[in-house]
Amino acid sequence: MSKPVKAMLRKELIARLAGVESLTVLSLAGVNGVDNTRLRRHLQAKDIRVMVVRNVIARQALEEVGLGSACRLIDGPCALVTGPLNPVVVVRELLEQAKDIPSLLVRGALMEGEVFGPERVEELSHYPTREEAIATLVRQALSPGGQVVAALLGAGGRLASVIKAVEDRAREAEKN
Repeated sequence: MSKPVKAMLRKELIARLAGVESLTVLSLAGVNGVDNTRLRRHLQAKDIRVMVVRNVIARQALEEVGLGSACRLIDGPCALVTGPLNPVVVVRELLEQAKDIPSLLVRGALMEGEVFGPERVEELSHYPTREEAIATLVRQALSPGGQVVAALLGAGGRLASVIKAVEDRAREAEKN
């Protein structure tokens, strides 16, 4: 491949990676054409992009866009996987697909500057997504308030029933 062609490929890859803050590195070695097509269609439906590039060009482009720490994940035939979704969701999708495609290997991911190698990919898939983390925080924030309200309502209900009983007895006493 000539230098001008490599330069064009690098420039195109840099343009595609512009604004990307996290990515996943995937090995497609040993994946047959049918499984590869099925995987790409499934990921495309979820707006997840798979880019197979030469390792040298990928390393240069990653360095240029500030994602150089992901270069250590690139070894052998690799593909860069990006998407608008949280990288946790991307890794979960890839691990789910790896159950059906045994030769599919998630080499690692880069999330918020932290590199998750092959040994930590499973750990990353158990991280909460942004939406899940927000929901947990809201639930934790509302839980004590709900307990206070329940305590007040429980005691208030008992107090109201005692007052009603006293009132009923007073009416009975007036009738007699």
